[in-house]
Amino acid sequence: MDVKRDILWRVYLSYIAVVLACLFILGKAAYVQQVQGAHLKELSNNLHQKIEDIEAERGTIYSEDGEMLSTSIPQFDIYIDFAADGLTEKNGKRFKDNVDSLSYCLAELFKDLSAGEYKKILMDGYSEKNRYFPLKKNVSYRDYEELKKFPLVRAGKNKSGFIADNKSKRLNPYGMLGFRTIGLARDSFKVGLEMTYDSLLKGRNGNRLVRYIAGGVSVPVDDGYETEAENGKDIVTTIDVFIQEIAENALMKMMIQNDAEHGCAIVMETKTGKIKAIANLGRRNEGGYKEDFNYAITPSEPGSTFKLATMLSLLEDKKITLNDNVNLEGGTWKITAQNTVYDSEQHGRTNVTVKQAFELSSNVGMAKLAYGNYGNNPSQFIRHLHEMHMDSVTGIDITGERNSIISRPGSKTWSAITLPWMAFGYNIEVTPMQTLTLYNSIANNGKMMRPYLVNAIREEGITVKEFHPKIMDEKICSDATLAKLKECLEGVCIEGTAKDIFKNSIYKVAGKTGTALVADDNRGYGAEIYQTSFAGYFPANDPQYTCLVVIKNKPHAIVHHGATVAGPVFKEIADRLYLSYVKQKNNSTAPVNKIDSNYFHYAGMKQDAKKLMKELKMSYSDSTGISEDMVAINGIGSTVTLNSRTSAQGTMPQLKGLGLKDAMYLCEQIGLKINSKGRGRVSVQSIAAGQAIARGQLINVELN
Repeated sequence: MDVKRDILWRVYLSYIAVVLACLFILGKAAYVQQVQGAHLKELSNNLHQKIEDIEAERGTIYSEDGEMLSTSIPQFDIYIDFAADGLTEKNGKRFKDNVDSLSYCLAELFKDLSAGEYKKILMDGYSEKNRYFPLKKNVSYRDYEELKKFPLVRAGKNKSGFIADNKSKRLNPYGMLGFRTIGLARDSFKVGLEMTYDSLLKGRNGNRLVRYIAGGVSVPVDDGYETEAENGKDIVTTIDVFIQEIAENALMKMMIQNDAEHGCAIVMETKTGKIKAIANLGRRNEGGYKEDFNYAITPSEPGSTFKLATMLSLLEDKKITLNDNVNLEGGTWKITAQNTVYDSEQHGRTNVTVKQAFELSSNVGMAKLAYGNYGNNPSQFIRHLHEMHMDSVTGIDITGERNSIISRPGSKTWSAITLPWMAFGYNIEVTPMQTLTLYNSIANNGKMMRPYLVNAIREEGITVKEFHPKIMDEKICSDATLAKLKECLEGVCIEGTAKDIFKNSIYKVAGKTGTALVADDNRGYGAEIYQTSFAGYFPANDPQYTCLVVIKNKPHAIVHHGATVAGPVFKEIADRLYLSYVKQKNNSTAPVNKIDSNYFHYAGMKQDAKKLMKELKMSYSDSTGISEDMVAINGIGSTVTLNSRTSAQGTMPQLKGLGLKDAMYLCEQIGLKINSKGRGRVSVQSIAAGQAIARGQLINVELN
C-alpha cells in the first residue's frame, strides 16, 4: 500500500504541475493578446514596413538641333496581390466577375498568350492567394496607360490588387556616337555630361511606405504616405548630330586604314566657343574601335602644332620678323654632344626665312629661334604660355579635364635642352582641347573663347537657365602679331607641309600639321610610335569652324606624318561642313526650293495624330482599327486620312516615315534591338516590312 500511495502521489503531483503550466500558458496568451496585442502588432508592422525611395525620372540630354542624345524610357513591372481585401471580399466576387474580360484585354494588348492562357494564370494565382504575383515585366508606358483602363484594374490598387513597379531604362538613341562626351547613366559608370550634370539630370527622389512580405518582396502600403518624385531637368547641348557624325566617321575611316591606337577629332564654332562635335576612338582588344576614353581632355606631347605658341611668343616680343633668316642645317642641329634636334623629314634646306621654317614645320628652326632668343631668360617664354592659358584647364563642362604638364626653370624637370625641345612641342604636355582653344583664338582675331558644351537647362520644356559664350581673354596678342600668325598658318596650307592636302580646295584653310614621337609605357621611344595632328580653321578669310584632329599610330607605322594621317581627316570634316553649312550660308542669293504642301505623308502614334488634328482644327477621316497605335497620316490639300500601318504578328512592321522615338518604341514592343544612324525620319530599314522576325533580332535604320 505504501508503494501504491507513493506512486499515486507522484502522478498527482505531475498532473497538477501540467495543469498549472497549461493555465500559465493560457494566461500568458490572454495577456499578450488583450494587454500587449496593440503594442506588439505595431512593433511587428514597423519591423516589416519601410520607407522606400521612388526614383525620379532622369532628364533628357538633347543636341542643339533637338535630337535626343540620352533619354530615359519608363518601364513597369506589373504584379498582383491576390490576397488584397478588394479581391477576397464577398468570396472573391469582384475577381470572378472580371477575370474573363480582363484575360481577353490582356491577350489583345500583349499578344503573347491567348485569353484562355491568361485566365488560367490568373485563376492559379488567385487559388494560391499569391501576395506578389509577377504578371508582366518591362511594360512600356503606353501599354501601362492602356492596362489601367482594363476591367478590374481600373478599380484601383486596393480593390484590384494590381501593383505597378515603375523603373526607367536609360538609352543613347545614337549608340556610341559621341558616347564619351554624352555619357551613359549607370550606378557604377557615369562619364561625360551625364556625370558633370548628374545633380540636375537625376532630379529628386520621392518616397513611399512599403510592406515586406514572403521572399523579401516589398508591396506599397496605400495609407497616403507617399511623396512624389521631382523629375530631373533636361540638358540642351551645343553638339550638332550631323557634325558629330561627320567627325566620327572621318576619324574612324583613318583609324581603320592606318590601324591606329586611338584618336580624337574636335570641332569648335569659331566665334562662340561652342563645341559642335567631339569624337574619341580607341582600339578594342577584340578588334574594332569604340568611344572608350576622352582623349580630347587628356594631356600629351602636342608636337608641331605647338609651334604656333612659339611663333606667337617670338613675334609678340619682337624677337624676330617673318623675313629673318634661320639656318636649318639640312634638318639636323647638334646642341650638345649628346643632344641633337632632327626635323621629321630630311629636306636638306639651310638658309630659309622664319616663315618658311614654320611652313616646313622645321624642329631645328623653332629650336634655334627659341634657344637663341630665350636661352638666357626662359621664364619670359614660360610667361607667354601662361598668358595663352596653356598652363590651366580650359574649363569645358566635362568632369575629368586634366592639367597640362609644363616644366619651369629651376624645377627638377628643367634641363639645358628643355627650352629648345619645348619650342617644337616636346618636353611639354597639353590637352587637344587647349591646343584647339589657342588656334581658335587666332581664327577669332585674338579673342580667346572658353569652350563649352551646354546651351541651356530646361524643366518641363521651359528654359530655366541659359549658357552664353564666355571670353577667356579679350586679346591674346597684338593685331600685328595676329596678322603674321594668320599669314604663317595659311602659308602651311599653300606652300608648306599641308599644300598637297588643300591644293584643289575651293576655300582657303589656315592650319598646322604636327608629328610627335611619343614614348611607349614599356619600350620608351624605341617602339617608334608617332602621334600625328592637324589644327586649323576655315574658311581662312572668314573662319566659321576651328578643328583639331589627333591620332596616335601603331608602333613602326609606315604612314605617320600629320599631313598624311590627321590632315586628310581634317579635310574631310572641313569639306562636308563647308558644303553643308558655310557655302549655303554665304550663298544668300541662291534660289530657295519651295516645299510642295499640296500632298504630304507622315507616320506616328494614332493618339498623337488625333491630338495634332484637334489642335490645328483640321478635319480627318479615320480608317484604322480601334486597337491600332501606329498610323499613316496622308493628306491631299485639306483632306487628311489616318490609314492603317498594322503588320501581321511575327513580321517586320513598316518603319519608314517614323521619327526615331516612335521607331524605337515600335521595335521594343516586338522585341527587336534597333541601331540608328542619321537624324530626321526613317528612310531605310535593314529588315523589309512584312519579313519574318524573331525576338532579340537587330535592325539597322537610317534616318534622312
